[in-house]
Amino acid sequence: MSQSSASINPSVGKLECLPQTVVAYGRELVKGEVLPFHQHQRAQFVYASRGVMSVTTRTTSYIVPSQRAVWMPDHTEHQIEALSDVAMRTLYIDANIQASLPNHACILQASPLLRELIITAVSEGPEYETGNPQSRIMSVILDQIGTLPVVSLALPMPQDERLLKITKGILQNPADQRDLESWANQVGASKRTLSRLFNAEVGMSFSEWRQQRRIHRAIELLSTGLSVTTIALEVGYENTSAFIAMFKRCLGTTPSNYFD
Repeated sequence: MSQSSASINPSVGKLECLPQTVVAYGRELVKGEVLPFHQHQRAQFVYASRGVMSVTTRTTSYIVPSQRAVWMPDHTEHQIEALSDVAMRTLYIDANIQASLPNHACILQASPLLRELIITAVSEGPEYETGNPQSRIMSVILDQIGTLPVVSLALPMPQDERLLKITKGILQNPADQRDLESWANQVGASKRTLSRLFNAEVGMSFSEWRQQRRIHRAIELLSTGLSVTTIALEVGYENTSAFIAMFKRCLGTTPSNYFD
C-alpha cells in the first residue's frame, strides 16, 4: 500500500484547550494516509464510523475496524494509518476525569448506542454550554466508555533484534509458513531462546503472535470486499474452513458476518 504523510490539524491543539471536559472532532482520511507519531495533552477515544485504520504506539499496533475504538491515554505517542478510506471520529477527554477509564492504550468494543452518540456529538461541534443537550450527550458517552469491554486486537512488538527480524518478516507477509525452528536458523538463535523471548517480550507465543497478525490482515482485507476464500489464502490458510474456524474462535463471529 502506498502511504502519504498527513499533517496534524493545528486546530486540534486549540480544541484541547477548550474548557469543555469532552471535545468531539471529525476528520476524513484517504486510504494510505498516515498521521505520523504525535501525542495529545488529553486522552483520546478514536473511532472510525467508516473504514479501517491502524493505530500504533511505540510498542504495540492495534487494528481498528468500525465496530471498535482505540483508547489512548494522554501524552501517549501514537501514529494513525488509514487502511481504507476512513471517517475518523475522535473524543478528546480531560485527563482530570479519567479515573474510571482505562489507564493504558487498548481496543474497546463500541456499542451501537455509543457509535451513534459519537457521530451526533461530532456533528454538533466541539463547544457547548454546561447543562445543554450536547453536554448531557457527553455525560452519557463517558458513562458508556467506562462500561466497554476490552477487545484483544493488540499486536505487541518486541525489542530484541532477532525477534524484530521475525516479526517484521511476518508483518510484510502474514502467509509466511516458516516455523520457529526455521526462523531460528535464519536469525542465529536457538528455537528455545526465541520461544522464551517471545513470551517474555510480547506476552504470547510465536504462533499466537503470527495468528494475531493474520487476524489484523484479514480484517483489513475484509473491509475491501474480497472473498473469504481469497483472504484465507492471503493470510496463509489453504483450507478456508480452518481460517473461518480460527476467525470465529478469536472474534466470536465468522469473517462474512464481521462487518454486519
